[in-house]
Amino acid sequence: MKNAQEINKRKNYFIDKTFQSRFIVKFCLLVVLASLIIAGMLYWLGRQSTTVAIIDSRVVVRTTADFLLPLLLQTILVVMVILGIATIILTLLFSHKIAGPLYRFKKAMESMKSGNLSANFNLRNYDQLKGLSQEVNAMIDRTRDQINLIKADLTALKEKKGGISAQDLEELDKKINYFKT
Repeated sequence: MKNAQEINKRKNYFIDKTFQSRFIVKFCLLVVLASLIIAGMLYWLGRQSTTVAIIDSRVVVRTTADFLLPLLLQTILVVMVILGIATIILTLLFSHKIAGPLYRFKKAMESMKSGNLSANFNLRNYDQLKGLSQEVNAMIDRTRDQINLIKADLTALKEKKGGISAQDLEELDKKINYFKT
């Protein structure tokens, strides 16, 4: 059974509210713009033809655009609302695949900045930036290995009875200089 923290974690739809909100708004604006362009083109193209209709037992002749405008506006509005809702849901889900890993990277970097190299950085298989997380893990592993070598050498030098030789210092210096500063 899932604990309360896991359940609450899943209810957090916004990981990075600013990024995700902008992401969603931009895609929704794209849907609105496309709808308006389609409506405008249909209206403009419909002005060039006439339509004859019987309305309340009367014959009415108007441009096709004038007949289509009410129907066109209703259709565009309904489609825009449906597509807007679908766009919000899909962009929220897709933005999780970006914002989630970026959030995890930020937390991992904060941990490393404080000197903690004990944990690897893992993402879910379907998250974006999975390849980058593997490279970060390789970097952490290599750094951890180098630091462990330096620690082992330092411990050995402290325990060495005959004193520290120039060769010992040179080897330790070589390992420390692995890190470019």
